[in-house]
Amino acid sequence: MKKLIEYFIQLRNPKFQFDPSVTNAEVGIFFGKQLMAMIRGGRMLFMGRNPQYMMLGKGVNFSFLNKIRWGKFLKLGDYVQVSGLGKKGISFGDNVGIGAFSRLIVATSFNNIGNYIVIGSNVGIGEFAYLGGAGGLSIGNDCIVGQYFSCHPENHIYADPDIPIRHQGVERLGITIEDNCWIGSKVTILDGVTIGRGCVIAAGAVVTRSFPPGVVIGGIPARVLRHRNMEMKVNAIA
Repeated sequence: MKKLIEYFIQLRNPKFQFDPSVTNAEVGIFFGKQLMAMIRGGRMLFMGRNPQYMMLGKGVNFSFLNKIRWGKFLKLGDYVQVSGLGKKGISFGDNVGIGAFSRLIVATSFNNIGNYIVIGSNVGIGEFAYLGGAGGLSIGNDCIVGQYFSCHPENHIYADPDIPIRHQGVERLGITIEDNCWIGSKVTILDGVTIGRGCVIAAGAVVTRSFPPGVVIGGIPARVLRHRNMEMKVNAIA
């Protein structure tokens, strides 16, 4: 039984292997949960969409489904909310997993509609994430992201102290996270930031500016801790 289920999982993740200590009974429980998730994903057939082996947890909610696109093996945990309302909606690549209780929201109002969220292939994002798409959010391929991750590609304008901030409008530059990044839990990324390919972001960091490829960053606000190909620490570039 383990070998059969392992074979099907390897269609999604070619390097997957069960740990030798895992019993057949435990594999059976795991398989049952995955089967139920795939049955829930199959409801997309009744909406005229190809689920492409989609797996859905309990209570997953889609809004503006016509603006949501996905590849093969999309996996959404329990009570994930996905709203495609926006100029370009939401796009998932192949083999994407989003943890339970996460929210992916392109726009929160109709008077100044948001832009897009694009997530590449082979991306895993932990539970309780908040991904906004007002100014555009792009996450590259092969990224792994911890729990409580948040992206906010929009800032309120507050230049005039005599006008309520909520009446001064917003500015939107967008957020880009390039391929092969590892982002720790409770990381927050703010508008206008580009994270270069192969970066590592330490847990709890608040990222307020862009960083080049291949650096390890952390802190509030985030700064360069070291380069991945160097053992010595380096100071952040002013």
